[in-house]
Parts: sequence; structure tokens; C-alpha cells
Amino acid sequence: MINLEKEAISAQPIFDEYTIHNFSLQSGCEQFDALKLGYITLGEPHANAAGCIDNAVLLLHNTTGTSQEWLESPLAGELFGPGQPLDSTRYFLIMPDAIGFGRSSKPSEGLRAKFPNYRYHDIVQAQHQLLTEKLGVAHLRMIVGLSMGGMLAWMWGGLYPRFMDALVPIACQPAPMSGRNWLQRRMQIELIRNDPEWCDGEYVHQPSYYSRAPFGALMTQSVVHLQKLAPTRKDADAYYRRLVERAMKGDANDRLYQLEASMDYDPTPMLEKIEAHVLAINFADDELNPPSLGTLEEGIARVRNGRMVLLPVRPDSKGHHSALQAAHWKNEFQSFVEQLP
Repeated sequence: MINLEKEAISAQPIFDEYTIHNFSLQSGCEQFDALKLGYITLGEPHANAAGCIDNAVLLLHNTTGTSQEWLESPLAGELFGPGQPLDSTRYFLIMPDAIGFGRSSKPSEGLRAKFPNYRYHDIVQAQHQLLTEKLGVAHLRMIVGLSMGGMLAWMWGGLYPRFMDALVPIACQPAPMSGRNWLQRRMQIELIRNDPEWCDGEYVHQPSYYSRAPFGALMTQSVVHLQKLAPTRKDADAYYRRLVERAMKGDANDRLYQLEASMDYDPTPMLEKIEAHVLAINFADDELNPPSLGTLEEGIARVRNGRMVLLPVRPDSKGHHSALQAAHWKNEFQSFVEQLP
């Protein structure tokens, strides 16, 4: 994790947890008796003349990360310092772990395959309760989301249209889960569920099938960047071994639930409801959200205060992973923030 002092960021992160009791899922079939949400805050809340917090920003992580990725140098070092777009002396930054991730409740904590089958809608609902019930935030200045976090941002805009001034979904699509994106997720799901060691989630040793076929890692790197990482077969074999080692550090049930949570993602019925100012940022070499589909253009055209930016390939581009490098999109984001009413 980044040493925030070295990055001239005066505020220090605060790690905390909140428990929501009797949290019912959208399906109506399951509930959490006690849903734990881990979160990080940075900066101080500011109250306006009416006593309402007016500087809160919600930061949402991706499918392979946690809230702590926002504290790493490629993001925090570009965004949270004095004069930067999310200067922590001006904003109250809130970084929650989604259900199933980080320090929030997840299958590996004991329930395994008996863990409730949450979906993205449930993640947003839980985050809303965290903000309103625990942190006293009734309105957000902005939501910024990376990949899965961007998908959640689209849903936030439709489910709670007046809750935020601005939305910045990055490296995602305002379209139903489908096509290659779902195919690579479905492949990982099937590898877990059909692994002889999975044992309906009651395994003794971590199932290894899915970790030995890192489809997600292939889909989220640009082919050019992958070629730089693995210019020879020997390099490619070494990189493959690193991918496998990283995947095996995780938990199969956690990963299964994280992937299946996306299956009914579809913000399209809610796009016209969005009242926030929207800046959608995608990357020309993002193989997971290929520009050739045209779905971002179609979606943003239905948002009354929306615009999109498709960032061109750079020598240091990393495809979908460019979302984790704020230097790639910081200028467009800064301009957007400065122009907000």
C-alpha cells in the first residue's frame, strides 16, 4: 500500500466496518442475518449551512480488487494530493469493499456455498445503507467506479437518480452482461463448479482448475501489453506461472460468487432516469469492453447529461488495466470535475 505521507497527502485513511442486520436480497429468497461491510475513508466530511455533508465522494473498486486499491500509488498518487482532482483536504472520500470482497462478508468466512447469492443490485443497496445509516451521507458529490465499480456506478445512477451530482464509470459498458465478457466469466464459473475438488463448495483443498486457466487475466490486458510482458515463449511460461500463483492465493467460492454476482447486470432500463452529470471513460485497447460494439455510444446517448471519452492507445497502455492507472485518464477527469455545476 502507498505511504500517503510520501505522496504529500496530509489525510490518513481510516479503516472501519459496519454491520447491517437482516439485509434482504433483491431476489426476495435470501437474506443476511448480519452483513458486514468493510470500508475506508480519507479526508473529513464538510457540512453545509443546512447541516448536510456536501463533499462526499464514493470510490468503487473492480472485480479483482478491494477498497485498498484506491490507496495504491497509481490511483492515490495521481488523485488525492493537493490540487489533484480528488484532493483529500477538500473531499470526504469513501471506499467500500463490495459484498464478497476484502473485509466485507464473503463465502470463505464460513458459509461457503451456503452464502446468500448476492447480485450487483444488492451491492448497491448495501452501499446506500452504509452511506445513509452509518456515515450520515444523504447526497454524494460524485461516484467514481473502475470496471465492476463503473458498472455499479451506472446502477447507482438509475436506482438513486438524485443521490449524486456526478458519475464517472471507467472501463465498463452501460449494457447487459453478455457476449465475450460473460463468456469468460462463465468459463471461470464452470471450471470451479466442475472441479472434482470443489465438492459443492465444501472443499478441503482449494480447487485448482480455474486458477490454471486465467481467462480473466488474458481478457483484461491488451495484446500489445501482453506481448511486452511475454516477448518469448519462456517469458510467456514464466508469466503464466505468476498468474496461476496469484489466482491460487484466492478462494474458489469467493471468486465464484464474485463472478455470478454480475450475471443479471443490465442498467439499460434505467439510463433515462439518470439525472447526474456523467463522464464515461473507456480505452481503445480494452478487450473486455471493445469499442467496436458501440454499446457505450448507444448508452450515453440516452443519458441527458452524459458524455463519453474513448482514450486512444498509448505506448504505456494496459488495455482494461489502464483503469487502474489514473495518469491515463486524469486529465479528462480533472476537466470534468472543474466544470461540474
